Order: sequence, then C-alpha cells, then structure tokens
Amino acid sequence: MKILVVNAGSSSLKFTLFSMSQEKMLAKGQIERIGLSGPLMKYQRHDGIAIEASVKVNSYVDALERISEKLVDPDIGVVKSLSEVQAIGHRVVHGGERATRPAIIDSQVKGIIKDCFALAPLHNPPNMSGIEACEAMFPGINNVAVFDTAFHQSMPPESYLYALPYELYTKYGIRRYGFHGTSHNYVARTTAKFLGIHFNQIKLITFHLGNGCSAAAINKGVVVDTSMGMTPLEGLVMGTRCGDIDPAIVIRLFTLGMSAEEVDKILNKKSGLLGVGGINSSDMRDIIKAADSGDQQALRALRMFVSRIVKYAGSYFALLDSADAIVFTGGIGEYSSVIREMILLKLSCLGFELSTERNNQCKGLAGIISTDKSRFKAVVMPTNEELMIARETLEVVSQGNISEDSDAN
Repeated sequence: MKILVVNAGSSSLKFTLFSMSQEKMLAKGQIERIGLSGPLMKYQRHDGIAIEASVKVNSYVDALERISEKLVDPDIGVVKSLSEVQAIGHRVVHGGERATRPAIIDSQVKGIIKDCFALAPLHNPPNMSGIEACEAMFPGINNVAVFDTAFHQSMPPESYLYALPYELYTKYGIRRYGFHGTSHNYVARTTAKFLGIHFNQIKLITFHLGNGCSAAAINKGVVVDTSMGMTPLEGLVMGTRCGDIDPAIVIRLFTLGMSAEEVDKILNKKSGLLGVGGINSSDMRDIIKAADSGDQQALRALRMFVSRIVKYAGSYFALLDSADAIVFTGGIGEYSSVIREMILLKLSCLGFELSTERNNQCKGLAGIISTDKSRFKAVVMPTNEELMIARETLEVVSQGNISEDSDAN
C-alpha cells in the first residue's frame, strides 16, 4: 500500500509518500509560502534526485496539485497514477481528550479537530484546511488523523491536572495535553526493539530536543507524564519558548502595560535560547560556538538548557522508579554530542556512565552512548514522525477503524 503523509502548516504543506510493503520513502518535500509572495517548492525522490523551484500557489489545493504533478511526472515521479495512493495520513496537532488514537476522518473527527481550534489556533485550522484539500484532490480515499496529543492521553489525573479550581478543567478543558506525541511514540517503540525489550515492558525517559523540546516518562508503553502542557509552551527551555516560568510573571507583564499579543510573542518567540543567549540566534550550534569562544551569556543559556533537562530527567527517573534507558532524539538530541555529554555527566549520580568515544561517533544514527559498565543505558534514536504517521494510518485503514469520541478513553 502507498500512503501519502501530509503536514499542513499556516503557510506550508509538507508531504512524504511511502510504499508500506518495505516502509520505503518514495518522495518527500514541501511547498512554502502558500498564499504569500514567492512560493517555493522542494521535491526529493528516494534516489536523491531533487528539485527546488518557484511555483504559483494560492491555496492548499493548489499546493496539492503541484505536488501531484511531480509525483506522476514521467521523469522525476514515483507513481504512474495518483490512484496508486491508497490512503492519506494527516498530522493533527491537537485532539483534546476525545482523540486518544488515530482515526479515519469523518464528520465526527472533524468536529473534534474544530473543537480544539481554541487550544491550538496556529495549528489545527491549517491542519483542517490540509484535510479538506486532500478530500477535494483525492476523492474516495481514506484520510486518517494522527494526533500529536494522542500518545500522552494515557497520563493519570495527577499528571495532567493543574492545581487550579477543578471547574476550569471541567468547563474549559484547562489541563496538560502534551505534544510531540508521534515522535515520542515512534522513538519509544523503536528503542524498545533496538534494545530487545518488549514495548509493554520497557521503562524509558525520552527527550525530543530541537527548536521545540519535550520530555516524556513512559512506563510499559504508557505515558505517565510529559513536559509540555495545555500548549507547547510549558516544560523545557526551547529555541524561542521559555518553558516553565512562574505564572505570576505573565500578570506582571500585563501590569507593565503589555497586551496579550505582546506577552504571547515574548513567551513563544522571543524567549528560550534566543532570549537568554544574547547572540540573536536560537540555533544550538550557534550557542555552543559562542560559548566555546568565551561568550558568558551564551554559556549561561547553554547551562540553563541542560539544567532544565537534568531536572526533568531526575524527576522522571523517580516517577518511574528507575528506567531502562534515557533516549535522545530531535535535531539537537541526535546530533549534539556536546549537549548529550553535559546532560549525562550530571546524571552520573543515577548510574549513567557516558562513553565519550561512542557519543562523539553517534551523529544522526541509532546507538548506545553509555559504557558497557553503565548501570542504565543512554541511547540516541533518530525520530521519524512521518513514518509513524504512515504506520498508524496503515493500521487504522487495515482494521477499518472508525472515529470514536470520549468513549475511546
């Protein structure tokens, strides 16, 4: 079966086409600046052949038409006909409490996605637009929603509730939902297989570290806690997001005369490594380079980033009553040996012993970076959210699953 994976953003559409018999990526790419000036298309075939070109697109349907043209192109395409695409998997950021698993998209699932517009105003509306565009371009094909929040819905109330008046939860859905769930799910399952431990038996602390960062405590296939909250703002220090702060800071910013929009921009787009580092960059590589050159502000940002991760690692280790492994994924987690070393040296008190040689050699590849004598394993595991979406889409379509509401809990 060939499955198309779609991730529709506010002005972009990313795609990957898989042949699921061997889980082979046939083609991937994206169209940027949809509806804006200078739209750009990037297309890459499985054999490395790639193109980058300006395109004329004003909508997601336009974007899908351009993508479809490339997929069936006699010179650079990968299918003879679009009829070879048998299902489409969509990344949907927020499914709230009602979406606890992937589901074939019908009116009920669309209702769930729309009900979460208020919780994810920057993500769910374009996700829905991408779904509707695919329905128009590929009539009669099953579309499947794979929710970023779904994997975390196994958390117990003591983990997902905030210590606020309970009616704020019951009336308005104010609670921790967690994000990056597709990545944590993929990495946890792949790590369990890599270590030869059944997924329903393994205990893992997974860290997705990139421009956005999150952690998850996973006990025998079940998430018991995660660092992101009602929105992706809570938790670890990130590229431009502040992570955990005293909520009274927000009140203080309001008293200083800032608007809600200004406060939101500060917390989500001007904080984190960008806000603290002092070098006008949120890129960890730039932060490390500046710190190595003696920039004390960049060094401070680097230490804050690591300290927050160590704090979560320690708390999750206690919550799980030990762990089989700590897992690093995402752009920073997979490629920054410096960050991994700083973290694991601080976790040596728990029984982690870093192999410097293994750590330095492991860049973007799956591998154990702890020593053979280490009490617990430290693992680098590249994520593949697109493949996870394709797998879950295949499973849902093969089983003929229909949407389920809150009874799915």
